[in-house]
Parts: sequence; structure tokens; C-alpha cells
Amino acid sequence: MTVQQIQPVIPAQGRRFRAYSAKHLDQLTARAGLSEAERLTVRAVATVLPFRTNDYVLESLIDWSAAPDDPIYRLVFPQADMLPPEDVAPIAALLTRGASEQELQAAAHAVRLRLNPHPAGQLALNVPEFGDEPLPGVQHKYPETALIFPRQGQTCHAYCTYCFRWAQFVGEPDLKMATDDMARVVSYLTAHPEITSVLITGGDPMIMGTSVLRRYVEPLLALEQLESIRIGTKSLSYWPQRYVSDPDACDALRLFEEVVESGKTLALMAHFTHPRELEPALVATAIGRIRDAGGVIRTQAPLIRTINDDASTWSAMWRTQLRLGVVPYYMFVERDTGPQGYFAVPLVRAAEIYRDAYSSVSGLCRTVRGPSMSATPGKVCVDGVADVAGQRVFVLHMIQARDPALVGRPFFAQYDPDAVWLSDLKPAFADRFPFESVQEGARPMARRGPHLVAAAD
Repeated sequence: MTVQQIQPVIPAQGRRFRAYSAKHLDQLTARAGLSEAERLTVRAVATVLPFRTNDYVLESLIDWSAAPDDPIYRLVFPQADMLPPEDVAPIAALLTRGASEQELQAAAHAVRLRLNPHPAGQLALNVPEFGDEPLPGVQHKYPETALIFPRQGQTCHAYCTYCFRWAQFVGEPDLKMATDDMARVVSYLTAHPEITSVLITGGDPMIMGTSVLRRYVEPLLALEQLESIRIGTKSLSYWPQRYVSDPDACDALRLFEEVVESGKTLALMAHFTHPRELEPALVATAIGRIRDAGGVIRTQAPLIRTINDDASTWSAMWRTQLRLGVVPYYMFVERDTGPQGYFAVPLVRAAEIYRDAYSSVSGLCRTVRGPSMSATPGKVCVDGVADVAGQRVFVLHMIQARDPALVGRPFFAQYDPDAVWLSDLKPAFADRFPFESVQEGARPMARRGPHLVAAAD
């Protein structure tokens, strides 16, 4: 398809975007059959964690006859027991007595700080310096890849309840990452020719109008060092109209074409959590238009308890994605932030789910990698459990690493049936994990409990 051939499509499902926020929660949770007490608790949780959805999700994805147990309902609506009762009860009491917004936010802030708002060294280790000053809104964790957080893209069409970037959405400036200084970003990229791929992320960059998105993408096209421009997005799940019937849908597709014409790969890193998100015909239409514009779509999602924690869900999702012409890419482990304790699946179970799903699909679906932990040292993949030298162990390797020399090297951890994250594991056959000894004076992982992070964080 050429730029001139892209034409608007106005399907029957076309509608204007309408968002719903925490002020609509009581009405919406009543629709799900929650009691008044349950709705109060949900509102207390939503005082700490963000809530946002839209009418497409409400009317095209959620099965209200199955709510509140419906997986898409659980994907977007806060759950009463997502946070510990000792954190929720005081906020519920404040809501009951009509406390001021200042009181509510002070109580919520105290809880948020206990939820590890920036995991894997996002601020402490990943923000680069340029000209002896930090470069806000950029992360450079791996040598060849830089992440850009557009200032206008730090929200989404709807929020996932498990999102590891929840801290971007709660209105606390100190927890946000964002930039609108593309001149400085381009100067940094130019000074680092090892960067060959840029990931524009958020929030969701596709929440921006195309004219704003262009301001972030266009300056990158002249950088010969770049081989690919990636856009991390949930829009195909939560608002496929973005590529079909939105007023500037065709402009977005033309921008994608320009990226491809510049000699770079345009990849949408599409977030699909459940096969139902792929069912509406509008999704297939959107995918087809992106592919016609030259874009490549790769899919990823975390393994989440109560939403997609069984092999049949994943195999069905990967098969559908293959039929639609997109590439299954990652199964992630729920990150050590926010309500991880509520959503996390033990690593041993995660490996079983991945293996069972992987073994039931054709070779073309076996492009997917996982289960992968995006941890401080890099992306750590759980290959499974084995008996080695008379000891039961986890077999692990690094898909990506701060130190590229560690990529692909197998290593072992002591078997722990309750472990849900890297910091729960202890080395097997060694005093340290490989990534703990790559730098002189590196500290071992902090192993103080199931939901804590590396000592470097």
C-alpha cells in the first residue's frame, strides 16, 4: 500500500472515544453486582492505583454476565483484595467520612511508596546522563536500545490492573518519566552510535494524535544508525479505532509508511493479555491496515493470575495472533511492583504454563520467548526445572542483559516452589548469580521476601 492508497474506513463499530475514570467506579462496579461495601473497598484501592477504561472495553470486550469474574473485567477494574487490608481499610474510612482530597492523597502516597513504584532500576540505573546532566524521559538499559517516554503519551486508552508502569498514571510528578526535548534526545542518540533501536513507550504513545506522535518519530528518521523504531502500545486491544476510524487514523498509517520508506523497521509491540481482545472484527481490520502500511506487529503480555494463568488461554491467543499475521514475542512474569503479590504466578507454575502452551502450537507460533523477568540485571528467562548433580534447580538464562557478555549463558537457582521473582531465588552451585559478579563490589540480590527487588534498586 502507498501513502496515496490509504483510505479511511468507517465501520459500524465506529464511535468517539469516551473514557471512564474513578468517579464512575461506583456505578460501573454496581453493574458487576458488587455490594455497597465491596464497591467502597474498590474505590479505596483505586485511590492508590490508577483506574481508567473506555466504552469500547466496556461494551465490546467485557462479558458482564460473568462479571466480576470475567477476565477482561479483572484486567481493567481494581479488585477489592489487590492491596493488603491494613492499607485499604484506613482509606476506606477516609472515603466514608468524606475526607478531603489532600488527606486521601497523603494516605495513598504512603501506600504507593511501599509498592516499589520504579522497579528494575528504572530511575536509579536506567536514566542516562548527557552533558553531565540526567536525560529525563529516556532510559538506556541495554547498549543497543533506548526507550523514549513522550510527555503527551503518558496515559492509555485504558489501564491494566497489573501494569508495572502504574506510577506514571497516579498524578505524582516525582514518579513520572517523560520528555518533549527531542533535540536533546537526538543529540544523545547521535553520541551513542551503538543504539540501533528506539522504543517509544509510555503510557501508550498511540494515545497521542498523529501530529504530536510525528514530532517524536520524524527526528529519528534521519539517524542512519537506527535499524528499527518500536512503539509499545495496548491500543489494538483497547481502541483499535485508532487505526481505522479515528479522524487521523490514515495520518498515523502514513507516518508508519514514512518510517519504512526511510529504511527502518516500524514495529508495534502490541500488548494482548487475553484471546478475547482479538475477537472483535475491528481488531483484524486494524492489524491489516498496519501491515499494509509496512508495519510489523509483535505481541507480548505478562502471565497474570486470575486473567490468563492457564496454557489453553495462551495457546489460543498465539494461534489467533498467527492467523492475523502478527508475531508472538514475549510471555513476561508479573513485575515486582504494585499489586504483584495479588497477580503473581509462582515461577515453577509459569514455566509449566509456558511449556504446555508452547508444545501445543505450530513452529510458526514458537517465536515467543518466556517466561521472562524484566529485572534489574536484564531479562531473565525461566527455562524450567531440572535435577542436576543430585539437586533440583531452576534452569535460567538471560535473553537480554546490562552486560551483553551474559546473554544466552545458562545458570542455575535453587528450586523454590513459592518463588515469584528473581529476588526470591538463591544461586545453585555458586555463591552468586553471574550478574552479581560482573562488576567489582557488586552486591548480591536482596532476598528479604517474595516481593522485593535487587539491592541495586
